[in-house]
Amino acid sequence: MSMKAPRPPYVAEGGRVGIRPFRHEDADEFTARARESRALHRPWLFPPDTAQAYAAYARARIESPDAEPLLVCERDADGAIAGYISINNIVRGGFLNGTLGYGAFAHAAGRGLMGEGLGLVLRHAFGPLGLHRLEANIQPGNEPSRALVRRAAFRLEGFSPAFILVDGAWRDHERWAITAGEVPAAGG
Repeated sequence: MSMKAPRPPYVAEGGRVGIRPFRHEDADEFTARARESRALHRPWLFPPDTAQAYAAYARARIESPDAEPLLVCERDADGAIAGYISINNIVRGGFLNGTLGYGAFAHAAGRGLMGEGLGLVLRHAFGPLGLHRLEANIQPGNEPSRALVRRAAFRLEGFSPAFILVDGAWRDHERWAITAGEVPAAGG
């Protein structure tokens, strides 16, 4: 009989998913999911798909006071990782802002799990974390990502040419944002 290490508790739970912090111990599952999802992610996203890359990625987020790295996990699948939503570049003081980075894994894509997870992240960010504003920067043409933030009530704020370095090139991005008072009362 194998004893599985217990999963850490969720910081928020919905009907089908819970969100919990990244852990170094998630490397094997996360990187396997990333490798399985390459066709889904390219050319928009390049999550770590090796143990070494995950260690650096997780360390930078887990140990940063300016980040809240969260995994979206399926509650009825023994906590299997469906995707991730990290709040990065958190600024306190008069701004109270964070920037989202996220991705679904292929087995979970199109099932509404990330939408539910994003709703939980918004309530966590605007509740316990005390943030006022979140933004998501999305490459034009990334329709699934645009649809996700649109469903969550983000608004398009503008366009930034050559904004973020992705896969060795400076890519244009649309800037989407939401503030605490704009979050829908229920759903996700």
